[in-house]
Amino acid sequence: MYILLLILHVIVCLFLIVVVLLQSGKAADLAGAFGGMGSQTAFGPRGSATLLSKATTISAILFMITSLSLSILATRNAGLGTSVLESSPKSTTAPKTAPAPAQVPVPGVPPAPAGQSTTVPLEMPQQPVAPAPAPAK
Repeated sequence: MYILLLILHVIVCLFLIVVVLLQSGKAADLAGAFGGMGSQTAFGPRGSATLLSKATTISAILFMITSLSLSILATRNAGLGTSVLESSPKSTTAPKTAPAPAQVPVPGVPPAPAGQSTTVPLEMPQQPVAPAPAPAK
């Protein structure tokens, strides 16, 4: 539908350009060339509507209708009101947890039965503390 309307709009645009360029101006007669007005009306002489003027009016109306229709279709297809977060896939899995700490065998401690963990306190080596230097007198 959008493509068909777009093609029609381009055809109407080209037709409107040709029809407007084919028309002669209001002051195209000999009196208009020398600055004279054909009659005393405010906007110059008004003749009967020619075929080109009727075609101009019809093509201008079609141009406006197709322009409005294209803009309405473009905003409908744009998907306004959606955000990146709404369009992202929803995850149904549970959040991942951190892996269990690795069991390191400690010499001299029997391994724990399956399903249980044993906590072994690690002793930090003690370094001898040096006495604080005496204040200078």
